Amino acid sequence: MSDYVTVTADKTLENDLRALVRLSIAEDLQRSLDWTTVCLIDEQRSGGCQIVPRSPGVCAGLVTIDWIVDEFDGDLEVESLLQDGQPLVPGKAIARLRGNVRDLLTAERTILNILCRLCGVATQTKRYVDAMCGSSARLYDTRKTTPGWRLLEKYAVVCGGGHNHRRGLYDGFLIKDNHLALGGDERGPMDAGDAAKRALQWRSAVVDGMTAPPIVEIEVDSLEQLVDVLPVGPDIVLLDNFQPEQLREAVVLRDRHNQRVELESSGNVTIDTIAQIAATGVDRISSGALTHQATWLDLGLDWFDANAS
Repeated sequence: MSDYVTVTADKTLENDLRALVRLSIAEDLQRSLDWTTVCLIDEQRSGGCQIVPRSPGVCAGLVTIDWIVDEFDGDLEVESLLQDGQPLVPGKAIARLRGNVRDLLTAERTILNILCRLCGVATQTKRYVDAMCGSSARLYDTRKTTPGWRLLEKYAVVCGGGHNHRRGLYDGFLIKDNHLALGGDERGPMDAGDAAKRALQWRSAVVDGMTAPPIVEIEVDSLEQLVDVLPVGPDIVLLDNFQPEQLREAVVLRDRHNQRVELESSGNVTIDTIAQIAATGVDRISSGALTHQATWLDLGLDWFDANAS
């Protein structure tokens, strides 16, 4: 089965980042100036600074610094000392910036805000991956992301060793309980197997000319529903809030009825439960906690030749 598209540092990510930086500039400067910096710092003064982690973690977002400083229209030089996905060592610089001190001061908070957030997501993801204790199950993010930050946060998940679920509603079918309830009639909710069959038929009708046909995934909340959909053959069945013993039973049923279908566990996935879930034999685990529970990683900007001229 082909999987959802992995977010990389491509033009699409760059465009999203630049739009976010333009919003940040508008928040900080409106149509005015950085009054404090313009008042106190000579316009010809040059200097250098470095971005330094204060705590351990995983690097994510270094590829964005060039795009960020470019949006500030400053002539700043950026030197990356690490690569995204590598571990952060407290006190060891990950990047250096040189140029006009006014430009550096004005861009400082935007650079740190973005890097602190992305490194935080990558670090959170790595914690979950490590907690899976070498399981063959793959860890996926969700659409529970910060508005405007989706691709950036999904990129950070990849930096932390995770995988990307669908980017949006446009690139895959994910049939959930609300779809079944609202797609039914006076007799009751739509049958899960019928819904999966309809999605597969729709995909067949539009697949011509598509380089990556949309994945068909359906959520079930019982083993009975699972048995109903397995013969239909969706790409993925999402097992919603299943307990570990139910997950093990689901794997047995899948192996018996349709081994091509991948099983994804979701719901009640925490740093304390993920190892037990991964050990059940499911193929995939998805958790919104990778993004919505991630905290910022502490990064600082230290000047190393602020007196240069």
